[in-house]
Amino acid sequence: MGIETVAVYSDADRHSMFVKEADQAFRIGPPPTNQSYLQMDTMLEVVRASGAQAVHPGYGFLSENPAFQKMLKANDVTFIGPGTQAIVAMGDKIESKKLAKDAGVSTVPGYLGEVEDMKEVLRISNEIGYPVMIKASAGGGGKGMRIAFNDQEAEEGFKLSKEEAINSFGDGRIFIEKYIQ
Repeated sequence: MGIETVAVYSDADRHSMFVKEADQAFRIGPPPTNQSYLQMDTMLEVVRASGAQAVHPGYGFLSENPAFQKMLKANDVTFIGPGTQAIVAMGDKIESKKLAKDAGVSTVPGYLGEVEDMKEVLRISNEIGYPVMIKASAGGGGKGMRIAFNDQEAEEGFKLSKEEAINSFGDGRIFIEKYIQ
């Protein structure tokens, strides 16, 4: 195709094949994703430094962030991926589950809203009935997900899921659904 490739990488990925195979590779920060792969301004700096005309964001991270797509568009850089509306609708698991339910698609039973605090976690988990899956709304790739079989595990799972979601996706919204074995 004759297209020059540009890769971005965190310190943890510096020896990865994609870094070695790229025509240009740029270090974007330390391993925590909120200090590297989720940094929109850093990504834009790489686009400018490399002269890239388009960005294929891969999966996860900024590929699911409509603000990133809008930022690229504002800087005349093509985003290779779905449109903003699709990213908004499908990137948010709470909203995508509501859309599916409204369309008559069968969904896993659960709470169709954001779980705000520990009291709500326990109330909803007991209403649904254990085991439950505590999930990050903005999550993907298994991050921000915990199975709970009792109140103690639900409390711990909520804390861990929320923390992991904030660190991985920059979004700590959590919801709960029945865990299907």
